[in-house]
Amino acid sequence: MTLSELKIGKSGIITDVGGDGALRRRLLDMGLTPKTKVMVRKVAPLGDPIELYLRGYELTIRKDDANNIQIEEAE
Repeated sequence: MTLSELKIGKSGIITDVGGDGALRRRLLDMGLTPKTKVMVRKVAPLGDPIELYLRGYELTIRKDDANNIQIEEAE
């Protein structure tokens, strides 16, 4: 499952970060690394962007970027 498929209020653990060179590096630099727990806080009315909560801070990313992040849902 990808991060963009996670529902509001649900959490997941990142398993893999995809994308090509610069995109992947940018996602990793923002803290979206494997084994990190993330929670979807908000989604814009049209579905893009997505606000996440991870590592003690909020991060907003585009849905296209969230499609490159594989997660497994956590309880």
